[in-house]
Amino acid sequence: MVGITGASGSIYGVRFIEELAARHHKVNVVVTDAGRAVMAEELGASDPVSVEKLLAGGGKSGIRIWRNDDFTAPFMSGSNAFDAVVLIPCSVGKLAAVANGISGNLLERTADVALKEKRQLILVVRETPLSLIHLENMVKVVRSGAQVLPAMPAFYHHPKTVDDIVNFIVGKVLNLLGIEHHLLSGWRNDFT
Repeated sequence: MVGITGASGSIYGVRFIEELAARHHKVNVVVTDAGRAVMAEELGASDPVSVEKLLAGGGKSGIRIWRNDDFTAPFMSGSNAFDAVVLIPCSVGKLAAVANGISGNLLERTADVALKEKRQLILVVRETPLSLIHLENMVKVVRSGAQVLPAMPAFYHHPKTVDDIVNFIVGKVLNLLGIEHHLLSGWRNDFT
């Protein structure tokens, strides 16, 4: 399951969905209301139809978009075995909800299920600067079994475009999931 929250960096979530769909993975997507607002601002997807089209990867099959208030989604229950949950980007508000076991909507409930069922949960936190509360919440989720991958790109791969920077972060998430890709080379791989 992929969740897109209201943090800046919605392109990370969209690119991640594109990469999963290109590799024929089934992708369940949940976008918060704030996530949709940020997508409108950052990606020009200002109406519900363009948001759905953007999220659906131009109509690629295997992508299903769920409303954040739809508690009928199968992945909100621990009895439904899903592979992983990735919140990309993850706002510090959603980080706080996950860290404190708050399950007020589908996205929060699914993250809670991932933790309690010991399934992979990756939070691509996108905020700067970070307060002590944010850092403590990161520690709480990591202690509970989640992985925190802050959206902090590296520059050793000499990015030339924004896409190169986005691909670096998405590639790091794919690495954590064990999904093969060609978005980035490992450190010094191109020097061997």
